[in-house]
Amino acid sequence: MSADVSLREVSKSFGAAQTPALIGVTLDVPAGSCTAILGPSGSGKSTILRLIAGLEQVSAGSVLVNGADVAGVPAEKRGIGLVF
Repeated sequence: MSADVSLREVSKSFGAAQTPALIGVTLDVPAGSCTAILGPSGSGKSTILRLIAGLEQVSAGSVLVNGADVAGVPAEKRGIGLVF
């Protein structure tokens, strides 16, 4: 089973200083596609994957799976796996 995954203006900050890991990321991954996220160390690749899988919560923006916002849906109920 595959699903469309979209990020809309997603931002994520960590720590007491609210250091931004992602700022305003928009991404569309069509169902059935093979997509690679490339970038240098510290650019937010793993953070994007963790947000899609539900292992982290977005600070701003939305994560859509088949058009439905999955913010607040626990990782175990999203049906999305993550393997590094």
